[in-house]
Amino acid sequence: MSGNDTTGHSAAGHSAVRHRDFYRFHLPHSHLASVFGDDWFALKAEAFARFFGTPTFLVAQTVIVGAWILINIAGWWVFDQYPFILLNLAFSLQAAYAAPLILLAQTRQADRDKMMVMADAQHREEIARANEERQRTMVEQAALLMRMLEQNTQLTETSKELSERIEGLTVELHNHIVESRHE
Repeated sequence: MSGNDTTGHSAAGHSAVRHRDFYRFHLPHSHLASVFGDDWFALKAEAFARFFGTPTFLVAQTVIVGAWILINIAGWWVFDQYPFILLNLAFSLQAAYAAPLILLAQTRQADRDKMMVMADAQHREEIARANEERQRTMVEQAALLMRMLEQNTQLTETSKELSERIEGLTVELHNHIVESRHE
């Protein structure tokens, strides 16, 4: 993705890219399948188990149970007299299926959480290794800089000595020329 916004990307498109990039360290773990697999039944069972905890389900179940009781008590169509044995059987059947489906959803979520934790741990290890490598490189560069400074100091001293020698030789040559003219 370029830094140029003239391509017409929307804010949602940028958000999706950032979201995908955020999980880039989890990609090596994406091959991990959940314990119950990712087939149609497992996905639908998990979706159904998640639906059990929604307000929609609770309100719908309350309306159905209220209607059931009202219809049977009012005598409009009596199919389950008080103490509502058929309703209790329906609740028992619902509980018999709901509990395993909820456990399935929790197990699948635990698998996803474990995958995320593993990816995060691997990412932290990669960051630590990169940090150690950077520190090692910085130490090496600091040592190289110190050697270069020492060499620069030596070159400066050598240059100073040579300048002093040139100055001495120039003065000596000047004196020699001046003496030879006076002779």
